[in-house]
Parts: sequence; structure tokens; C-alpha cells
Amino acid sequence: QVQLVESGGGSAQSGGSLRLSCTASGFTDTDVCMAWFRRAPGKEREGVANIDSDGSLSYADSVRGRFTVSQGAAKNTLYLEMNTLKPEDTAMYYCAAGTGRCGGLLLEIEYAYWGQGIQVTVSS
Repeated sequence: QVQLVESGGGSAQSGGSLRLSCTASGFTDTDVCMAWFRRAPGKEREGVANIDSDGSLSYADSVRGRFTVSQGAAKNTLYLEMNTLKPEDTAMYYCAAGTGRCGGLLLEIEYAYWGQGIQVTVSS
């Protein structure tokens, strides 16, 4: 049974930083892609960043240059380093995973497994 558990959310001031972590367990396939999504109040869930199964990285335009996605050495942990935070980054952040190639378009349909989500709040 695949399980994704997020940690590290919380509150920050505008311009500050936060780091999210996601630990995955239960995968039997080593060809895995992982991503971060977020849902802001009153908005649809959107892709933030991913690491595809071939190691390629993709970012949403709204976070490129401010957020960095990475994996741990064992590749079962996904990180999101968030710098220069803005109030519009306030959202519930979700870790997601899929098998095989997920591509760089950050489409929800490519990810079969989801974490419960963790809140990030940025105040101005």
C-alpha cells in the first residue's frame, strides 16, 4: 500500500522561506515520478513542481526561480524548498506520486497517489 506523508508546513512572513518534505512508502516500482501540487482558498488545485522518473524537473511559472524541488538519496523523500514566499503562495500543499513518466505539464491525472496535504500560510 503506497503512502505519502507531508511535513514541514506552517506560517511564514512574506519574503521568508519554508521547506516541505514528503516521505513515500509502499512502492514496489522503482520508476516513480513525484510532484507537489497546491490548492489555494477558492481555487482549483494546481501543479507546483515535479521530478520525473528520469530526473527531469518542471516548475509552474508562478514559482520558478523561487521554489526548488529535490529528492533524497534514496529517492523516497521529496522536498520543496520555498523561498521569497508571497501571500499568494498560501495554500494546502499536496505531495503526489505516479509510476513511469509523468511529463512536465503537472497534470493531476498523471499521479495515482496523493498525500493528505499540509497547510502553508504566508502573511504580508
